[in-house]
Amino acid sequence: MKYAIIVAGGKGLRMGSDVPKQFLPVAGLPVLMRTIKRFKEYSADMQIILVLPKTQQDYWKELCKQYAFDVDYQLANGGETRFHSVRNGLNLIPENAEGVVGVHDGVRPFPALAVIDACYKEAEKAEAVIPVTPVVETLRHIIGSNGISATVPRSEYRLVQTPQTFTIRLLKEAYKQPFNDNFTDDASVVEALGRNITLVDGNRENIKITTPFDLTVAEAFCNDEC
Repeated sequence: MKYAIIVAGGKGLRMGSDVPKQFLPVAGLPVLMRTIKRFKEYSADMQIILVLPKTQQDYWKELCKQYAFDVDYQLANGGETRFHSVRNGLNLIPENAEGVVGVHDGVRPFPALAVIDACYKEAEKAEAVIPVTPVVETLRHIIGSNGISATVPRSEYRLVQTPQTFTIRLLKEAYKQPFNDNFTDDASVVEALGRNITLVDGNRENIKITTPFDLTVAEAFCNDEC
């Protein structure tokens, strides 16, 4: 069984919009709908769990009516943090379920189908998998607060994307841990159990839409795809 927990709790502050970023249209369709459709395009049998704050759910349902969006999904309430939101989504997966679950940012509508496939298939063997891309710009490490910095070898670093995929059993075990401020993504939660994370190649188009510039880039991606 394949599950995808799609987490969308943004408020759109960096977007400078009253409308949360996941609901903004890109080439005529809200970002979140594009994200959900991408996973259904990968697998029609994918079980979608959408995690939204309670305060945004009525608006989302109205959007679904407006756009005649009828993709099947389960709805979970967003939590205080991303950790709590993912845990709420995981709670909708039966305890005895077998298979792989991916956790994906609702504002990443362009994961390549090949990347999704690699993540899910590799997780069947490696149990914990994340997609990454190389760092293409020079990085500098800020040392202290006195303005001193130093170049670091970019070949030793990777940029992390989603979906982050795990066996259901492993991710459920990881999310039984108490919340920690060091939990910045699902991989960090699993690593706290002492487990290793396997990396697969992501795709650079799999951007996280958080600013007006990202929205412009997303429009360009859609135009290319069409």
